[in-house]
Amino acid sequence: MRDVAVVSYAASSVAKETEFNEVEIIVPVIHNAIAESGIPKADIGFVCSGSIDYLFGGPFAFVAGVDAVGAVPPIRESHVEMDAAWALYEAWCYIQTGEIDSALIYGFSKGSIGDPFDLLTMQADPYYTIPLWPSTSDMAALQARAFMERTGRTERDLAEVAARAQRNAVTNPYAVRADANATADAMLATAMVSDPLRESDLYPVSDGAVAVVIAADDVARSVSKRPAWIRGLDHRIEAHSLGVRDISTSVSTSLAARHAGVSGAPVDIAELHAQFSHEELLLAEALGLDSSTTINPSGGPLASNVIMAAGLARIGEIATRITAGAANRGVAHATSGPCLQQNLVCVLEGV
Repeated sequence: MRDVAVVSYAASSVAKETEFNEVEIIVPVIHNAIAESGIPKADIGFVCSGSIDYLFGGPFAFVAGVDAVGAVPPIRESHVEMDAAWALYEAWCYIQTGEIDSALIYGFSKGSIGDPFDLLTMQADPYYTIPLWPSTSDMAALQARAFMERTGRTERDLAEVAARAQRNAVTNPYAVRADANATADAMLATAMVSDPLRESDLYPVSDGAVAVVIAADDVARSVSKRPAWIRGLDHRIEAHSLGVRDISTSVSTSLAARHAGVSGAPVDIAELHAQFSHEELLLAEALGLDSSTTINPSGGPLASNVIMAAGLARIGEIATRITAGAANRGVAHATSGPCLQQNLVCVLEGV
């Protein structure tokens, strides 16, 4: 297997973008990622993106994104109708073939165009779930209640997660929700949305884009003094229908973690794609993380959640800290689908 590392990360995020369209949002983020990578654009061998047509409101949303990369001269390009973390997985596989040595990966969306909590119901089971049209926050609430009943966790535990996310987000330039003085009591005072989830337990609607550049072997070593090496990468999927799986836990995350080698050494830092407060607790359990691991120092998706890019951002956040020398080994997690249906785990190291 070839050694592959994340060599740059760039992002943008606002609560509601009223001035720029998707292409205009993507362009500066991609340019920043390429510039920071130290790899000339012409030398990047592959481009892969993640986006979603449901939010865009029309077919082939990713085609507009390609305009931001530039269609001339012709490039090797692909797309996943998933979070861009899965686009990184595709690019990583492509590098393993030996045909390319580097790749640009990006994801984007404008969640504020509509109500993402209602629109993303379209990802649910079309026969039994969609006809009922529960919002994604309703489905998350079912999972939160099941998790709380199994573990004995309380609404205050969820509020502690939400408060910590807002406090951590103060140092995150991409955060759309942050409060240095956030407390659990303040979170418990926010409006109930879907019992037991309050407004503070739900991700904030965010518009933006995320991009990373990955490179193999000597290419990565030539452009970075301390590349964030991808030492393990795996993703797993569970049943689509909510009624045939135990939503109080995440078997697919545990399985992906085992295959990615999470337990092989201590984990300094973890960035989890927890779009609802209870998911952070549930995922930490599934990954086998303990109190020695710093979880979501960026604030995570509870601070900023660019749909179809927030999972890739988790990888970028870990990579940035490893490259800066603030961590040696980290775990990034990405998810897609209702109630943590599909999960990807990425282990990154600085050596």
